[in-house]
Formats: sequence, C-alpha cells, structure tokens
Amino acid sequence: MERISPWWDQARHAGRRPFLNARTAVTKALRAWFEAQGFVEVETGVLQVSPGNETHLHAPRTALTTPAGNRVTRYLRTSPEFACKKLLAAGEQKIMEFARVFRDRERGVLHLPEFTMLEWYRAGSAYDVVIADCIAVIAVAARATAIPRFSFRGRQADPLAEPERLTVAAAFDRFAGIDLLNTVAGREGDRAALAEAARGRVRITDDDTWSDIFSKVLVEHIEPHLGQERLTVLYDYPAPEAALARISPSDSRVAERFEVYACGVELANGFGELTDAAEQRIRFAQAMDEKQGRYGERYPLDEDFLAAVAQMPEAGGVALGLDRLVMLASGALRIDQVVWMPPAEDE
Repeated sequence: MERISPWWDQARHAGRRPFLNARTAVTKALRAWFEAQGFVEVETGVLQVSPGNETHLHAPRTALTTPAGNRVTRYLRTSPEFACKKLLAAGEQKIMEFARVFRDRERGVLHLPEFTMLEWYRAGSAYDVVIADCIAVIAVAARATAIPRFSFRGRQADPLAEPERLTVAAAFDRFAGIDLLNTVAGREGDRAALAEAARGRVRITDDDTWSDIFSKVLVEHIEPHLGQERLTVLYDYPAPEAALARISPSDSRVAERFEVYACGVELANGFGELTDAAEQRIRFAQAMDEKQGRYGERYPLDEDFLAAVAQMPEAGGVALGLDRLVMLASGALRIDQVVWMPPAEDE
C-alpha cells in the first residue's frame, strides 16, 4: 500500500509557505492596528469550568487532578468570551486576544477542531462601533497581503469596497420570500408560523425547532448571496438567535447581533453585549435543556461569568475567525493551508 505523506512532508510544506507567510503578515498588521487603537492584548485561560452554553457548540473535555487527589472536569474553551467579559467586569476597557479555541464535531474546508479566534471588546461602545472595527480589521488584512479581491468557490468580493448592510429580516424577504419578523413574538419564535412560511423552501422535520428552520433557510437561501462583490454586514438578528447579545431597545423582536460575510463565508460574529445576568442565565438554561435533549449532554454554568455579566459595563464585542480571514486574504483554497501545524486527520 502506498504511504500517504504526512503534513510535514517538505514538498507539501513548501507549497503552503506563501500562505503561512501571509498569516504572519496579517497577524503582524492586526496587532499594530489594535495597538494604535489603544487595545491591550490579553491572554486568557484555555481550560474552563464551562466551554460555552450554546446548544450546538461542542467542546473537548479533560480532567485535572487537584493537589488533594480529586479529579475535576474541565473543558477546552470554544471561545475566550467568558474570560474576556470577566476582564471587562474587572475594569478593562479595550481588550483583544488571538485565542486558540476548540470545537468538537467540526472538520472541513472552512472548519478545524482547533483554530484561532481573534476576539475584541470595547467597554462603553455602541453596536455600530464594533461593526466599523470589523470592516477596518478585514481591510487591514487585505492590505497586509496586497490581495485585490477575496475569492472562494467562484465568488469574489472587494474587501476595501463600501460594505453592503442588510438586516436579517430584509435578507429573508429578498432571498427566501419570508416575512421573518412576522414569525417572532417578543423574544420567542413562532415555530408553526415559520414552518408554514418556509414550506417548500427547505426540508422540515417534526423535530425541527424555530431555530432549526431559521438556520436551514439561512444556510440554503441567504448565505450563498452574501459578500458578493463586497462585504456584507448582516445585522439585527431575530431575538430567538440573540445568544449573548442584548435585545434592541427599539424593537424587541431583534437583537444587537451581526455577522460579516465575504464570498459567502462567515468571517465574524459580533454583539452589543448583554449585561442582564438574570436574562443570560435563562438563555443558558434553555440552551442546555435543548442540548441535553438532542445530544444527551449539558455543560455547567460558569457562575463567575454570570456574576461578571451583572458587573459589566455596556460593551460591544466581536469574534473573528483569523484562519478564515487569512485564507481569503492569501488566496488559499482550504483553511488547513493557512495553519502551521494542521490537526491530525480524523479517524
């Protein structure tokens, strides 16, 4: 049987070298940009009491032995968000981190089980300020590699052009013919109403929740149209998809959450941050109940984090996939071409 060359085979590594050089250039330029904006670069812990409390996020777990000989469960973080918000509660004003994060059940052209998240937070800043940050960061990366256009799977986008700004409701109306907000009552989704509106557009099962149907329409009918010729800022997510974002003060059916797309690829996810600890606890409990029902597991709540949420100032924050950004800014075809040591292949 012919032996398959490992990732460190010299010829394969040499072929990836231009992409790795681009990664170095982008990282250097981003550090300089954040420093010029007055951000402090932080380093937060990888091992956490809770890796995050969203239904469909899965984290590797491990166990630590205490000095007393007890075994305690810890998780590899899916995001540095909990730790960074604790720092905001402690008084930090502008922080950023190149964070190594981990996700179970993820591997593909755009996904790795271990990757780098560029995450930053501004205390006292509005939702639109961190949206502007995100557009600027993507432009910095493009200038660092001097790439004229991002491209992926036949789609192209000018990263320096004025971005398209599109609400989620407008996107559903334009690309799927669905009046999305008509299926949202306050902070809850009307599953029957969305199922009826989406019938014939996506496959719907009896087990699908409102969020499941929303995600199917988003992936199949909305995302392929985003970030064409220029970046798209998709904003004002419906309230049932708020995650850790605050509800809009002007419309309780939507949350201060946005995502940025280029060439149909999601690059960033940002929030006007929720600072209501009681509301956050309710959202986490609901998500973990659903996770238990679907996957037979749940993650503990990080009580220190919930205490920090109650002390946090108003803030805006963004999580941006550095590897995806480098992939587009370097012309790479796959995300594993832009990481120095790709994870071992799955069995």
